[in-house]
Amino acid sequence: MLPAITDLNRGFWEGTVRGEFRLQYGPSGVPRYPESPIDPVTLDPDFSWRASTGRGTLWSWIIMHQKYFPAFSEDVPYIVALVKLDDGPMVMSTIVDAPEDLICDQQVEVVFEPLNDDYALPKFRVAS
Repeated sequence: MLPAITDLNRGFWEGTVRGEFRLQYGPSGVPRYPESPIDPVTLDPDFSWRASTGRGTLWSWIIMHQKYFPAFSEDVPYIVALVKLDDGPMVMSTIVDAPEDLICDQQVEVVFEPLNDDYALPKFRVAS
């Protein structure tokens, strides 16, 4: 099941269908993901969305062989990864088109899997 699009996360999902991985910024200028109703530094509720570079480093990963989540049961096995974005935040996602020899600190880049007119799932692949 996909998350509901709300005023708080709309900018992120609009970015995904445009091929942008967007991060939320408040008055402090610190990028954040996932979205938050307030800037964690200033506690101000104002924010904007900015496109990230979509690039980062592979921090950790596992290969999921079990069908724990019905929504992903057709995808087994798949790689669940923690990516440290060059822009700052950590992101949990999946790695697609992975080589056999993934390496910590390997450069990755975002790709999007379109689902419908409102959603595209951000995933990562090893950067070329």
